[in-house]
Amino acid sequence: MAEYLPRIIDPELSLRLEAFGATLIVGPKWCGKTTTGEQKAKSILRMQDPDRREGYLTTAATKPSLLLKGENPRLIDEWQMAPVLWDSVRTAVDQRQEEGLFILTGSTSVDSRKIMHSGTGRISRMKMYTMSLFESGESNGSISLRALFDDPTLDIDGIMSELSVDELIFAACRGGWPASLRRKSDSAKLLIARDYMRNICESDISTVDGVSRNPAWTTMILRSYARNVSTLAKKINIYRDVEANADSMTLPTLDAYLNALEQLFVIEDVEAWCPAIRSATALRSGRKREFTDPSIPVAALGLTPEYLQTDLKTFGFLFECLCIRDLKVYSQAMGGRISYYHDRYDLEADAVLHLEDGRFALIEFKLGSREIELGAKHLLQLADLIRKHNEEETQVPLREPDLLMIITGGDMAYTREDGVKVVPIGALRD
Repeated sequence: MAEYLPRIIDPELSLRLEAFGATLIVGPKWCGKTTTGEQKAKSILRMQDPDRREGYLTTAATKPSLLLKGENPRLIDEWQMAPVLWDSVRTAVDQRQEEGLFILTGSTSVDSRKIMHSGTGRISRMKMYTMSLFESGESNGSISLRALFDDPTLDIDGIMSELSVDELIFAACRGGWPASLRRKSDSAKLLIARDYMRNICESDISTVDGVSRNPAWTTMILRSYARNVSTLAKKINIYRDVEANADSMTLPTLDAYLNALEQLFVIEDVEAWCPAIRSATALRSGRKREFTDPSIPVAALGLTPEYLQTDLKTFGFLFECLCIRDLKVYSQAMGGRISYYHDRYDLEADAVLHLEDGRFALIEFKLGSREIELGAKHLLQLADLIRKHNEEETQVPLREPDLLMIITGGDMAYTREDGVKVVPIGALRD
């Protein structure tokens, strides 16, 4: 058996098992949900086992409680193959009044139409992503995101990343799929993401909710999305792009495909942060187009590390996708969520990282050092805008940013004289 690479959510899973009767781990297919669940489980029910699947489904249809028998915590892998198991688990938790009974994993979001009860208070939901650079061993983890929030004066000057731009490009193309780290050749590692996309287009897009969908259309939609990754491209632009090669495509049809891709945790757009610091008409409130892993748009566009080494402009958008994934992983234990800020005066922050306790960071992503000055200027202008708002609006003040940070693909960390932290992604951790 392959060695288990620790995941940042491991302590969170332990905590949830201590607090709730059951915990559901959701996230992209192949991101490691089952393997992580296995580290805590004492018995396992694999719903996708081809030798036993039909028997399991028959049992689920007649007496699902039989499938819950086993030493606890009991892992139920891909529970959504028999949605009745959700209500069976909820009932078992109610009856036994114990914590840490079940771990459920699923590669699609819960379809509320197929379950009788949301499971609130009984089944805790936990999101899992593909591996961050720290989890895959490519970030040295010298700078802690939590420590940056806790100590604004933290000395990071001179801390180095050993990750070169070429290695960063390869990491983005390979993706954070645990299986890709076990392959020996670079070609084998890069194959994982391409195979993942092929499975999504040819199978999962239709099995996610039982609606037959066109694999060619799915491929075209993912390519269009990939061409617009980390941008504020409007849905109508993606529709026009796809419609040019799919005559009978309609906007409602596109919506259905996009919803299915969200259910599969393939795409995960970033919402706008719209604080009341300027007229609402001056704020851009569209969604930033993002994937859950940077290797998916790379595979959708058929790109290679060699090509991206000659096209750093394109890689800049993929770099942002990679950084957003890592920030989501690193901030998860602090209740982190990501948004962005952009107004019609072109004042922007590529990301706004909000923590559960109200603290937040304004963040820019800059692959190279030449753009750091512009990124810092944007962050400082936005922080100043918030301060001016608070001077004028004393009754409903906004919290001022706790951290101003530029995440780079460079090799050295430092704090600028204006207080902006410059942090290489290859030195960051939770």
